[in-house]
Amino acid sequence: MHLRGQLRSLLIGVLACTGGATGLADGTRAGAWRGASQHRPHHTTAPDPVLEWNQIFNDTALATVPAPNSLVTSRAAALLAVAVFDAVNGVDRRYRAVLATARAPSRTSERAAAIEAAYVMLTRLYPARAGALALRREASIAALATARPRESADMIQQGLLWGAAVADSVWAARQTDGFTPAMAPFLGSATVGVWRPTPPANLSGSGPQFATMTPWVLTRPSLFRPPPPPALTSAEYAADYNETRTWGAATGSLRQPADSEVAVFWSGNGTLYWTRIAVQLAAARHASVIDNARLFAMLHLAMADASIATWDAKYRYLLWRPVTAIRSLDDDGNEATEPDPAWTPFITTSAHPEYPSGHTSLGGAAAAVLGAEFGDAAAFEATSETRPGAVRPFVGFESATDELANARVYGGMHFRTAASVGHALGGTVANYVMDYAMIPLHGARRHGAGHR
Repeated sequence: MHLRGQLRSLLIGVLACTGGATGLADGTRAGAWRGASQHRPHHTTAPDPVLEWNQIFNDTALATVPAPNSLVTSRAAALLAVAVFDAVNGVDRRYRAVLATARAPSRTSERAAAIEAAYVMLTRLYPARAGALALRREASIAALATARPRESADMIQQGLLWGAAVADSVWAARQTDGFTPAMAPFLGSATVGVWRPTPPANLSGSGPQFATMTPWVLTRPSLFRPPPPPALTSAEYAADYNETRTWGAATGSLRQPADSEVAVFWSGNGTLYWTRIAVQLAAARHASVIDNARLFAMLHLAMADASIATWDAKYRYLLWRPVTAIRSLDDDGNEATEPDPAWTPFITTSAHPEYPSGHTSLGGAAAAVLGAEFGDAAAFEATSETRPGAVRPFVGFESATDELANARVYGGMHFRTAASVGHALGGTVANYVMDYAMIPLHGARRHGAGHR
């Protein structure tokens, strides 16, 4: 059976139970990007498809074996978010599209478009999870048809077809972004201060292609390249070195149990922490579909471009990791650093250069976007796949990102400067993305109450 026939059969079955309906798609106008008080709530028993499918994205990524790292997940999140935003925005164009500039046919369900755009993109990203995703899709469509009687079977079907077309368009547009083909293995150098594979796996450098990938919004990966890391002979480097050596060791460190808990909690997928936090905050707000689609697109474009900018700097400066630096018996020229050949970090070190930190870059980008939307003092809870069941409450994004920076030192994976510079870089990238992506087609060029 062709796709149109399959969709019609599914919808006829659902609508037969609800009495069926015809009518116009929901036309509530989106609020301003900044200033949540301007959002107009939608009262419906159907889940918001943007929030629902971002949670499904989280669950799908975490169920994938082997688990994708934060870097690859940042690209996946952007692909998903752009597909959903361009699909919803195409139904009633309010903002400049990210990639898909076509407009949807009349009488297209924006909610159905969001569901199908998300489903199609996630099946491309995680084909091994196609069966589970198909079940979630069926449930989403059934809930939509039941709870939104104003949207006829034809409108929902048109939305599904439109969402699939947009997702395919976005996917095709990013096939030349530089993510593939994979680059030759990067093994660094044995030169003092330069990255090389780290124990225990001694893997080649991960994601070197991200250093030269096409950004989503930035004009080039190096647009906000930070200055070089502290010289090995500097007092700042010695302070970083000794802090990580004493706080980040697997044994004999200055960490207290609470510090170790922080290190483990924040050692998961750096993209997904902020996806879950955004779902939580947005669910409490009850905004329109287009508002939520734009929020998640802004969040994930900022984090994706922050990752590209971070990898540009990592593979530009090639700073060695603490585990290499502290174990090395080579003279680094700094009298304030003492080697320890037996030193082991508390958390296994990721396979890529040290400076700046990828996790704190993602955190800086997310904090900037979510702070602009919900206020810098917003209260929220963070959860972690590395500490199932653990919940850490925060008031204000700075409190979370400060803890994240500490976690990278407590884990022994990073020096303090890398954590600080990563956070600043992420915030700078996010501010640029908020200024130049998805601009309203009518009214002021800058968004809402947060003009800079």
